[in-house]
Amino acid sequence: MSDTGKLMQEFQHMAARAMKAASRAGADAADVLITGGESVEIEVREGALEHLERSDGASLGLRVMVGKRQAVVSLGDPARADMDEAAERAVAMAKVAPEDPFAGPAEPEEIAREWPDLDLMDDFSIDEKRLEEMALACEAAALAVPGVTKSAGAGASASRSFVYLAISNGFCGGYGRTGYGVSAAVIAGEGTEMQRDYEYDMKPHLSDLKDPEAVGREAGERTVRRLNPRKPESLTGAPVIFEQRIAGSLAGHLASAVNGRSIARGSSFLKDRMDSRILPEGVKVIDDPHMLRGLASKPFDGEGLLPQRLEIVSDGILRSWLLDLASARQLGLKSNARASRGLASPPSPSTTNFHIAAGSASPQDLIGSVERGFLVTELIGMGVNQVTGDYSRGASGFWVENGEITFPVSEVTIAGNLLDMFLHMTPADDLEFRSGHSAPTLLVEGMTIAGR
Repeated sequence: MSDTGKLMQEFQHMAARAMKAASRAGADAADVLITGGESVEIEVREGALEHLERSDGASLGLRVMVGKRQAVVSLGDPARADMDEAAERAVAMAKVAPEDPFAGPAEPEEIAREWPDLDLMDDFSIDEKRLEEMALACEAAALAVPGVTKSAGAGASASRSFVYLAISNGFCGGYGRTGYGVSAAVIAGEGTEMQRDYEYDMKPHLSDLKDPEAVGREAGERTVRRLNPRKPESLTGAPVIFEQRIAGSLAGHLASAVNGRSIARGSSFLKDRMDSRILPEGVKVIDDPHMLRGLASKPFDGEGLLPQRLEIVSDGILRSWLLDLASARQLGLKSNARASRGLASPPSPSTTNFHIAAGSASPQDLIGSVERGFLVTELIGMGVNQVTGDYSRGASGFWVENGEITFPVSEVTIAGNLLDMFLHMTPADDLEFRSGHSAPTLLVEGMTIAGR
């Protein structure tokens, strides 16, 4: 049996122990989530190893339900834990918890019985020495860019993690994933004129990871381009282009706004917009849990249901919320298997590979269409109100005049309202999956730019 198979077998035994303990303690229903694995992180600075961290182990979260009351306990070392004591503590907590009329597991006929192989794991043969070589190569390439004066550090990481879920309705299943990353941050200029920027890449398979040297060069070139920034004049009704690397933040705001829990609570600016236009014609927003080698892919959700590819927005029209069982019941709908489960918390709706689909124009086409506006490459602060949609964030990037990038910009604020921003958004064709929330370069018309 492979190491993965042995570990999954151990997790299965731990889960069975916890489920039996919950039953003995008087729980009407229960579920067990076990996560574990190992990770290595290397950081270098100025050609020398600065930090090495290796971690491994497993943790267990037990949720019990007594009637419509629930409680969760987590254990940091489940192999040695007293499961009976943990289950009794959980049941005692549940008995004094407030009732939740929407809590509870899926019906047995709803649970997933089989699921696809998403190719989320490779052989995981990497070691600390190889990671150090990658980080050093990344940093060296960044420092070799003319104009770069100092390293702010480079890093490389590797991880292997596993998830196992068991529920009293009969569901049990597990999967593993690997992950690799490389990054660099450098400084250009001297004294008060110094500028800093970075680049990174993350992938589930090492073979898909960008060359460390390419990542380092990009970090250096991005940093040098930021030298000698200016503050532009303030503008209203201006076009703002969100570079692909940070455009995923807008996808993240949209994901929060269509989260079923926020809709049920009435705390989303999209709560009354179902079947209404929220994006321009032709624009799609998709959540795809079964993307092969996806950064946020998963074969089943946190409640043992089988998720499918979901078009949240079709042709600019809002068509679906992100729903787990509880939010679906509260809204009188059916779960679309978007539950995410933490070790110390009950399930809640979440995303997988959530993204704004690519358009047909290139990023250069979008820049070329701007008579006078702002290309944003970095955002600062979190001035976003998810209830009203009001948006205001610090930003830096480059000024655009007559379709050309003219000078670097810093210390400005961009503002608008997400409802208006989404309706006046044009996606480019350069979609790249960098996290669980992704988007191509986005042109947003009609924003306020607060400069000098």
